Amino acid sequence: MLQQLGNGVSVTGCGSAKLTNHLDNHMLSKIVDTSDEWIATRTGIRQRHIAGEDDCLKTLAAEAAQEAITMAGLAPIDIDLIILATSTPDDLFGSACQVQAELGAATAVAFDLTAACSGFVFAMVTAAQFIRTGVYQNVVVIGADLLSRWTDWSDRRTCVLFGDGAGAVVMQASERDRLLGFELRSDGALNDCLKLTYQSQFKELADDAAVQHGTFQPITMNGREVYKFAVKRVPEVIEKALFRAGLATNDIDWLLLHQANQRILDAVAERLHIPSERVVSNMAHHGNTSAASIPIALDEVVRAGKVKVGDTIAASGFGAGLTWGAAIFEWG
Repeated sequence: MLQQLGNGVSVTGCGSAKLTNHLDNHMLSKIVDTSDEWIATRTGIRQRHIAGEDDCLKTLAAEAAQEAITMAGLAPIDIDLIILATSTPDDLFGSACQVQAELGAATAVAFDLTAACSGFVFAMVTAAQFIRTGVYQNVVVIGADLLSRWTDWSDRRTCVLFGDGAGAVVMQASERDRLLGFELRSDGALNDCLKLTYQSQFKELADDAAVQHGTFQPITMNGREVYKFAVKRVPEVIEKALFRAGLATNDIDWLLLHQANQRILDAVAERLHIPSERVVSNMAHHGNTSAASIPIALDEVVRAGKVKVGDTIAASGFGAGLTWGAAIFEWG
């Protein structure tokens, strides 16, 4: 059981950005050698949303955050802390402060957190520590990524997977602690399985002086290894988080996984003996939106009235790093 270190934590609001541009499988088949049947059978994805010419990370993240703040019954000026989980910022120095300004959350501290597709879960756990120690009362946690910026659209192994999006939650101090348990893990030895690396070239400045100039390269992934990693490690980390919460798998009302691949969701649910009707899945419409996938999926099922106050949710993110983690929380 987790010790309560001061204030409890509740998740009181959620939101997501509404991207209008989409790229379906039939459209992709005109770009690379693929088909709707090939993609859907292997991934469960039918379409993905893509940022338009006027879209940027800060505005999409702020839109999602504002929806979450409104649902929680707060105003931006009430927010103490903003944590932006992203791997694709508008500015490499960070985009969280831009989101703060966009929201008008003038008194909030803001910073970026990078843990790829695990980023939202890592950010939730980070936010909880500030709340439990009494430092902050109202925290916005955002997951936002524009992976279309770094997708190789000639590589059918990866370009069929990724989409853009942003989702957010509000976490608040409360008498009752509704973050029941968590577990976070990393293994840098597996970094080569999924990466977006910087490639540089030396540029001579003067005699005996040179610097590195370059840019980041498109996403590369060993899909087979990532699949094997996910179906083994994700059930383990969820079970460990449940143990810390003093719960069992039959106590879970909703399994909320990073929306990477429908086959991964099915395999994890089968190993945990969780029926498919309790597994949240929206990847058919969104694809893999990295750190945004969990909060977008949560927002959809909450606004559809499926998730009720007091429902127990097991959320788990997994991806590049490699990183993985799980958080068990009650909604509302």
